[in-house]
Amino acid sequence: MRSKVDSRRIHRLLVPVCALPLILTSLSGSLYGTLTDRGVEVTWLLKMHTGNFGLFNLQPYYSTILGVLTVVLALSGVVMFFGVRRGRSESLPS
Repeated sequence: MRSKVDSRRIHRLLVPVCALPLILTSLSGSLYGTLTDRGVEVTWLLKMHTGNFGLFNLQPYYSTILGVLTVVLALSGVVMFFGVRRGRSESLPS
């Protein structure tokens, strides 16, 4: 039972940290594409989409960071899912 609670707690901590860059990248990419189609030049949005955040230029590493965050988020969800499954099957009366 304790591992189920711990995996949920860890997943709840990881989701905001991992999801924020992924959401930021998808929204900025969609917005950039929409604005570019309408003739609006927004180079700052493209820079943000590729990982250049002004003082923090993560462009050389941003794709790798996003990939690692995606894997971490997926793995924590899978661990939590199978932890819940295992916990339910053990608590069923025989």
